[in-house]
Amino acid sequence: MRQILQDINNQTYKRIYLLYGEENYLRLQYKNKLKKALCPTEDDMNYSYYQGKDVNVAEVIDMAQTMPFLSEYRAIFLENTGFAKDGNEVLANYVSEGIPDSTVIVMTERAVDKRNKLFKAISKCGRCVEFETQNEATLKTWIAQRCREENKAITNLTVGKLLETVGTDMTNISTELEKLFAYTMGRSEITVKDIEDSCCVRLENKIFDMIGHMGLRHQKEALKMYNELLSQKESPFGVLALIRRQFDIMLQIDDMRKRGVAKRDMASRVGLPPFIVDKYLPQVDCFTTDEIKAVLTACADVDYDIKKGNIKPEFGVELLIIENSFPR
Repeated sequence: MRQILQDINNQTYKRIYLLYGEENYLRLQYKNKLKKALCPTEDDMNYSYYQGKDVNVAEVIDMAQTMPFLSEYRAIFLENTGFAKDGNEVLANYVSEGIPDSTVIVMTERAVDKRNKLFKAISKCGRCVEFETQNEATLKTWIAQRCREENKAITNLTVGKLLETVGTDMTNISTELEKLFAYTMGRSEITVKDIEDSCCVRLENKIFDMIGHMGLRHQKEALKMYNELLSQKESPFGVLALIRRQFDIMLQIDDMRKRGVAKRDMASRVGLPPFIVDKYLPQVDCFTTDEIKAVLTACADVDYDIKKGNIKPEFGVELLIIENSFPR
């Protein structure tokens, strides 16, 4: 990220940039920084944008070969084309052969395959920048900075509550912060109660809490939470998928802990920040390894029965919760 800022400050651009990774908010921010730097007057004459799987590569190359009009650069932006993941030999060859000095291509993708020819060509001739999910310390610093910009005080404890409630996705955090700023208008401090009163709890958090009740064998509480999710129009299929995902993560953490894997490495392997892994550890303790595996098997069975029409979705998930939160 610093390299992109240096390129902008020095006005010495690579011929092609690949911005990729899980953190969509940062990808968007840096894409917009490049666009503003390359197209300061917002003149569409030297700016081209292509999106989606059906982008015509030949058209992109023709545009890249076209000299800019009354401008230093022609800027071409490609978004969510899948080229960086699936590979595109035509574009890879073009990048390797040399993009004109008057053209800058900016690609933004969520997923990439570092083994393919295009990624290797961009790595050699351009700049590949990964935007990963930010760690707890970075997110807390960013949130505190956003609050200072709005002249709002917020404690470290309150920031932690915000992250627990809304998750680590920076786009979601940004949205919830804007709500908090509006909700606390006229006051100088954001409190835990403000978060409880105004912020939307992620579905994943609700599922996490429901599984916590299952682990503690609080069957009534688990079922109550499930029925609340249904009343909020959540799909039983979505709930089932998240239950399966949560137990899959729990199984991985259980295995890694037994093998003595460090918490930071656990977090990296399951794709979660370390402080979220901290929340999983007590939950893993509520189930034996065999019980976790049994729930994963039950999830697959329920999914199969629903799709075959053997059981209604709402009842299938309810039965899974009942059978796996029954007191020992």
